[in-house]
Amino acid sequence: MFKVAIVGSGPAGLSAAARAAALGMSHVLLEKTDHLSDTIFKYQKGKHVMATPSNLVLRSDIDFEAGKRETILGIWDEQIAGHKVNVMLHAEVAKIEGKKGAFSIHLRNGEVIKAEAVVLAIGTQGNPNKLRCPGADSPIIQYQLDDPGEYYDEHITVVGSGDAGIENALGLAADPAQRNVVTILNRSADFARAKAANVALLEEAEREGRVIVRRETTPAEVRENELLLDTRDGQEAIRCNRIIARTGSQPPRGFVEAMGIEFSSPEPGAFPKLSPVFETTTPGIHVIGALAGYPLIKHCMNQGYDVIEFLNGNHDLKPADEPILAEKFARLPGNRSVEEWLEVFGRNVLILNDLSTLQLRELLLDSTCHAYEPGEVIFRRNEPGSSMFAIAEGSVAVEVNPADPSVTVPIEQGSIFGEVGLISGRRRGATVRAAEPVVALELSRTAALKLLATSPGAARAVNAISIERQLLQMFGSGLTREDVAPLVASAEVVQARAGQVIVTEGADDKDVFIVRRGSMIVEKQIGDRPVFLSYLPAGSYFGEMAVIDGSTRTATVKAAIKSEVIRLPGQGFLDLLDANPALRERAMKDMAGRRATNAFIESRKDEFSGAVDLYSQTAAFLVDNGIGEATDVLLIDEKLCIGCDNCEKACADSHDGLSRLDREAGRTYAHLHVPTSCRHCEHPHCMADCPPNAIKRGPDGEVFIDETCIGCGNCQRNCPYGVIRMDAKPPKKPSLLQWMLFGSGPGPGEAPYSWRKKKAEEEGVAKAKLAIKCDMCAGIDGGPACVRACPTGAAIRVSPDKFLTFTKLTEDAE
Repeated sequence: MFKVAIVGSGPAGLSAAARAAALGMSHVLLEKTDHLSDTIFKYQKGKHVMATPSNLVLRSDIDFEAGKRETILGIWDEQIAGHKVNVMLHAEVAKIEGKKGAFSIHLRNGEVIKAEAVVLAIGTQGNPNKLRCPGADSPIIQYQLDDPGEYYDEHITVVGSGDAGIENALGLAADPAQRNVVTILNRSADFARAKAANVALLEEAEREGRVIVRRETTPAEVRENELLLDTRDGQEAIRCNRIIARTGSQPPRGFVEAMGIEFSSPEPGAFPKLSPVFETTTPGIHVIGALAGYPLIKHCMNQGYDVIEFLNGNHDLKPADEPILAEKFARLPGNRSVEEWLEVFGRNVLILNDLSTLQLRELLLDSTCHAYEPGEVIFRRNEPGSSMFAIAEGSVAVEVNPADPSVTVPIEQGSIFGEVGLISGRRRGATVRAAEPVVALELSRTAALKLLATSPGAARAVNAISIERQLLQMFGSGLTREDVAPLVASAEVVQARAGQVIVTEGADDKDVFIVRRGSMIVEKQIGDRPVFLSYLPAGSYFGEMAVIDGSTRTATVKAAIKSEVIRLPGQGFLDLLDANPALRERAMKDMAGRRATNAFIESRKDEFSGAVDLYSQTAAFLVDNGIGEATDVLLIDEKLCIGCDNCEKACADSHDGLSRLDREAGRTYAHLHVPTSCRHCEHPHCMADCPPNAIKRGPDGEVFIDETCIGCGNCQRNCPYGVIRMDAKPPKKPSLLQWMLFGSGPGPGEAPYSWRKKKAEEEGVAKAKLAIKCDMCAGIDGGPACVRACPTGAAIRVSPDKFLTFTKLTEDAE
């Protein structure tokens, strides 16, 4: 009978076994393979293993510093032998029975090990998530990469952009002599799961052309030597000889639950419920390491040390991160301990309810705690900010009317706010004040995205809150949270690739949809061709006509770009209308307008069929050129344009001599030209990977780059429309005095555009380049200079919902 049996020899298990050996505790370390630390052993050859977080003290009887995989494994093998740890290799555990003080651990080979306590340090790497697409059983897919140096002259795609995926991609592209074409897919625009250092290395490799990084892209189908992708602009096939799938892993739930251990939720990625000393709901069985939801090596090793100390009777030992958390909580009222504050945050904040104590501690290390007095401003309308706040105690008041601060909407304890800035990158949409004494947790954008990516419960909670607020904002009419609660509970978020049909003309389905992200185009079949009717930006809803009057669908609605829609069951929507007459009246008015448009087309389709066809083609051209995700776009009517270049010159004179647009560049259809100028996308691609967070959104939706730009060029690479360039900052405009005394410049006053541009180019070689793009002349009276300077009115700036509408066609026809 051992005092403790440790299952698994990863960093957590090794540290626990080494501590037990150092204390003289009777122990056994069980490892199913023929070597120690199988997780690290399976890292790719030559991998650099990081030792993060850097400010966390390491507690362990074995050493660990950042270094090569082979070096670390060699040190551990040597030190485990030196500590005389009792190791059993080829000892795979089949099941564990018994109770605290008398456990029986049954091995696959039939042997039974007896122990008073069990420490599970088995990790999750043995249960990788499989790809979910046609062809997922293809032999070109592998879930492990042992030696990147084995592959030559291959087109290799890495699926998954966590640390493992990024490190695999970098390893495969490290040696140019291997001549591999390496692509990595990231389903979102942000690398929420990866360490900042790995993201920086990947971006460097992307800049140098060693790795192709495809954001907002997922595998659609695996074919022979080819991979079909779902991208933000539709489907695309790329050459692919090999797929390295690093899409995460799941805990061995069946094995663990068979011991009577409960998990924090039914979600597949949930972790076991644990006490502060890592004990599960089955007394005597403890869980540490990745299976506890705490995968960083330093944390794992500290847990191994701590759990053995506890089993040895040291109940006063505090976790290694205790001083860091204590410092964070010191600014909060009440003089509570770290454990008390952890209880408050974990219990009171909805999005944190499913986190284990260990996960919560890790999240708090990356977040900021605040205390606010009644009336104190938390943030103001139009301030920049992409963090999200969670209310642990108290409530806040949101000022919904800028002209009257007394008109507020409350947000209660347990909820969140600031999620709009997190999702869209826009400036703060309202001023938020503490309505009473408030304790709140501020999650940085990185911490919030990581939470949503790794905690299904948190993602579900944020999703429900954002849907509820979108419903209240859209439908208004005095609705309350209670009114929309049934719809929120039944709502479903649906991802749609570019071109994917959401509603089909003539179909008999009965759901209502809200465009949550992206945009939709509406088409109607006229004769033998689809005719473009209208454009629906984010925040619009559709599908209510068939629900209200029971008819079939009168038009087809499909995604203009990669989008998200919220699907609401038709009956639930009808119930909401029945209970709210004002909302029904508004819905009927909207429906009447859409029916009038359809009737108008049908009645006069022969009369102006040519105009319908031209307009439909024009609309399709504009959507193909990025108007589908724009909030503000510059268009030039070439029938009116005289080529004077006043638009470029005015732009340059408003922006230190460097024009933000290229009038001649871009594409043209008929007489409509889309020059190279920023579209100010609803969800800007340029913002995805900006290290200093220099790209912001203004209150009117304008996307601009501030003075903190470091010239890394990520935004230029990420922009799909080529509207950002890297350029030297031009010299200051010469003053009259400078010209008179020193001959600076060509003459007094404003220097001509041509001179300033030439001067910037001359000095640009020696100057660091910065990102340059249109900012819609924010802060300049009169609006965009390009439009104001056009003598013929050829240049216009419009939002797509104003331009892409059948109303213009009907007005022209009439």
